[in-house]
Amino acid sequence: MPALSPTMTEGNIATWKVKEGDSFSAGDVLLEIETDKATMDVEAQDDGIVFKIMSGDGSKAVQVGTRIAVLAEAGDDVSQLEVPADESAAGK
Repeated sequence: MPALSPTMTEGNIATWKVKEGDSFSAGDVLLEIETDKATMDVEAQDDGIVFKIMSGDGSKAVQVGTRIAVLAEAGDDVSQLEVPADESAAGK
């Protein structure tokens, strides 16, 4: 979960605008995040593909820093990619 403001500690995933396997370009809107103050679009910083969405539409109170998706660079071979366990869950 990206921090969309300096005081943001958690957010809700309103909706993903992409799905697993989709390609995207820098500037494309990937998802909408709701905070206590606003609903904001999250844009891609680079070109890539969505490998795995970890927190789906409607996920609530997702802490900043939590892995919400795994993205890969366009052209990467993801056929054997394994998603590591979420570090925040490993310590619990």
